[in-house]
Amino acid sequence: MQSQVISLLLVFIVLIIIFSSFVTVKQGTIAVITVFGKYRRILTPGLNFKIPLIEAIYSKISIQNRSVELEFQAVTFDQANVYFKAMILFSVLDQQEETIKNVAFKFVDERNLMQALIRTVEGSIRAFVATKRQSEVLILRRDIVEHVKEQLDLILEGWGYHLQDLQLNDITFDEVIMKSMSQVVASNNLKAAAENEGQALLITKTKAAEAEGNAIKISAEAERQASQLRGQGVALFRQEVAKGMSAAAKEMEQAHMDTSVILFTMWTESIKHFSENSEGNVIFLDGSTDAMQQTMKQLMSLNVMQQMEKGKK
Repeated sequence: MQSQVISLLLVFIVLIIIFSSFVTVKQGTIAVITVFGKYRRILTPGLNFKIPLIEAIYSKISIQNRSVELEFQAVTFDQANVYFKAMILFSVLDQQEETIKNVAFKFVDERNLMQALIRTVEGSIRAFVATKRQSEVLILRRDIVEHVKEQLDLILEGWGYHLQDLQLNDITFDEVIMKSMSQVVASNNLKAAAENEGQALLITKTKAAEAEGNAIKISAEAERQASQLRGQGVALFRQEVAKGMSAAAKEMEQAHMDTSVILFTMWTESIKHFSENSEGNVIFLDGSTDAMQQTMKQLMSLNVMQQMEKGKK
């Protein structure tokens, strides 16, 4: 009976040893094997075999991307407080054995790794911000990220890690500074609006002046053309009058009549026209014989001049 118990116990121990010889490593994880506390080898994802009771799993290291959020404060060159909210994305550098050894043995535990990583990032950003003025920080977001990556890459590689990304999600200042910045932005917007309004008013007045000038030019050109046409009409009228007078004079000469009758008729017709179309009530005429003769002489002189011009043509 005792021998059977011993046999069963031995079989149980053997089974335990056999089952403990097989190790399953999940995808995205690397297992580190030690022998009596000394590094021996690594196990990749899948089913692996280890020597029971001799080889032990020291740690399982995730090679997937990991993230951590942090909040901290920095001071600019002009003594302004800047508050950052950031997110760090990092991962194991690669799956090489030397890299895995650094990840497994550089830090005592995960808490110390995260503390060192966060303090390193904060220190790098603080050192960069300390050389810049408060007004420059907001526009240097990309420069800050590039500076941190450049500073941390070599350090993290020595730990077996790689900084995938650093995002500065929020950058704020003290409340007093934020209010003053808002006032500056508001005043700049008002200034830009006033400049735009002034330019619009200038353009409107310029266009109105151009339109008025064009209207004056068009009106002047129309008046000039109208005056020209009126002059041409008067000239044509005079030509027709001269033709009529010449024809009447020829007929009177053929009839052996005095041509001065034509001039007298024109004078009387003119007086009739004045009386019919004038807005006044009285027409003052010199009815003396001398005035009549003087008028007749002027009309006859005009007739002679028209005949001479016609002869030249």
